[in-house]
Amino acid sequence: MRIIGGTLRGLRLNPPGNLPVRPTTDLAKEALFNILNNLIDLETIHVLDLFSGTGSISLEFASRGAIEVISVDKDFNCFKFLKQTAEKHQLQVIDARRDDVFKFLEQETGSYDIIFADPPYDHPKLPLIPEIVFSKNLLKSNGILILEHPAMKKADHPNFTEQRKYGNSSFSFYVNK
Repeated sequence: MRIIGGTLRGLRLNPPGNLPVRPTTDLAKEALFNILNNLIDLETIHVLDLFSGTGSISLEFASRGAIEVISVDKDFNCFKFLKQTAEKHQLQVIDARRDDVFKFLEQETGSYDIIFADPPYDHPKLPLIPEIVFSKNLLKSNGILILEHPAMKKADHPNFTEQRKYGNSSFSFYVNK
């Protein structure tokens, strides 16, 4: 696992082996950021990373100049690894939070340019994420929700725009119009 671009390009991340995660592959992450580079100026955005796990996506956004990255994961060891990695590389824009994502979303009132959600693929509430994000108005105008999920599943919502498949994983994109 490595940082693909930005100031920390090439940095290898070595999270502890006992973390309960399924990290986004480098290939899928590189494809995702190629798409985002064509859609939005990554140096002007506020990001919410849900189910942040190792923090690979959060670190990528920070490396590429995001203004703010709030990273939420309930696992203490994931939270600790991301917090320590952000501190080690002086990424003050990362605000790691240890919390249940759905409890966090119930209370959240901020708005973001990008919300990235990578829940466990078997999470029973996975299809509810777009509904919650849009009902709570958590995206700015033209903001993008990206939901990573199994390639064979679809997470339908009126704001759905496209799905990109990478092996067994997919990214579904939803835009706040």
